[in-house]
Amino acid sequence: MMKKIATLLLVTLVVCGGAWLWAAPAKTDVYIGITTAANGKHLPSIAMPDFVTHGETAAAAQIIYDTLRADILYARYFDVLQDGPAFDSKDIKGSVKAWDAQRANYLISGDISYDAPYYTIKIYVYDVASQRAVFGKAFKGTDSTLRLLAHIAADQITQTLTGKRGIASTKIAFANNSTKHKEIYVVDYDGENLKKLTNDRSISLLPRWSKDGRIYYTTYRYRNPDIFAIDLKAGKIAPVIIRNGLSLIGGVSPDGKALVFTSSKGPNPSIYIYNLETGEKKQITNRQSVDGSPSYSPDGKFITFVSNRAGNPQIYVMDLATGQTRPLTKDFNWSDSPQWSPTGEWIVFAGRESAYHPFDIFLVDLTGTQLRRLTTDAGSNEDPTWSPDGRFIAFTSTREDGRRKLYVMDSDGSAPHLVADLPGNTFTPHWSF
Repeated sequence: MMKKIATLLLVTLVVCGGAWLWAAPAKTDVYIGITTAANGKHLPSIAMPDFVTHGETAAAAQIIYDTLRADILYARYFDVLQDGPAFDSKDIKGSVKAWDAQRANYLISGDISYDAPYYTIKIYVYDVASQRAVFGKAFKGTDSTLRLLAHIAADQITQTLTGKRGIASTKIAFANNSTKHKEIYVVDYDGENLKKLTNDRSISLLPRWSKDGRIYYTTYRYRNPDIFAIDLKAGKIAPVIIRNGLSLIGGVSPDGKALVFTSSKGPNPSIYIYNLETGEKKQITNRQSVDGSPSYSPDGKFITFVSNRAGNPQIYVMDLATGQTRPLTKDFNWSDSPQWSPTGEWIVFAGRESAYHPFDIFLVDLTGTQLRRLTTDAGSNEDPTWSPDGRFIAFTSTREDGRRKLYVMDSDGSAPHLVADLPGNTFTPHWSF
């Protein structure tokens, strides 16, 4: 974010004329503990025979089936078996037992019916060994919600069988300049269902999710870098902090009651906390330096941020109760965009080891003694953001053709893959909670 602050200060001079420098089914109570495969052991297997359809529901059933299967494979808690006996809803025990010979541990069945304009989707999961149902839900929706309902079902199945939350129904918000302006977009975690959220026809960036589903972002809609909020449920966009110099959103507190942001209100860019209930602003850094890119710890008691107070921009952590601040990095030529892991153990950031190196993604622990590189020799990699389960990191990269595109990798840097390939360039992604 230090680089972005410097860029935005230049943009502010240009734009502002130099005004300032710079589904309601009941839940099951069944829980089955499963751990991921290790030491070469096989993952538990889930059988997925074709879903049962009624009337003209084959196309809808295929969408649900394909989406659910892809979600389960993406999570990598299970292998999926498809080739095997068909499911007979009139002989459930026989159908489940038949998959025992295929070495399946679980079986997912689906039944899709239609009464215009609604589909009724019944999803069951059976334990093959006991031939008993361990999950059963009914979902109701229209054509436009089929993928969402499949995502929700996948997350609930993951929670039931593993005790861990799923991320299939999460989204990633980001900025993109394909319209010749930077606007805010949102996409499902798997790259589907892309939507443009803003039409500010200016510079909009730094979307930051709140747990209530709102997205806060910085925009030049009023020819000043202000903070606005997108209420996705109400379909409305409203100003939050406006006409107060540079206001760069950093993050939303875990309880959704405050924003941490960078402001140019004082002689140097500093970090402030804005109380969304009272409108009160509290300055929490006041040094002869540029402080920016703040984000909250999962418990809301700390922030991480970037500062050049000791020379080149480095990563810092502050205890909000005491104001005590300490550096986590010391030797980077440039550090940017730190984000706290959902578990609170790691901070991911973009860093450059020298002026001649491209940006790469790194992890640093809270002692500052463990540093792990996640990307190397693959273009410039920036803007990291954690999935809410802490298993994946989304980021932007120029690794393919020089354009900044949205990628996701495992939290250890493995298995990077393209998520959204829009025209133009993509910036500052943030994963929903």
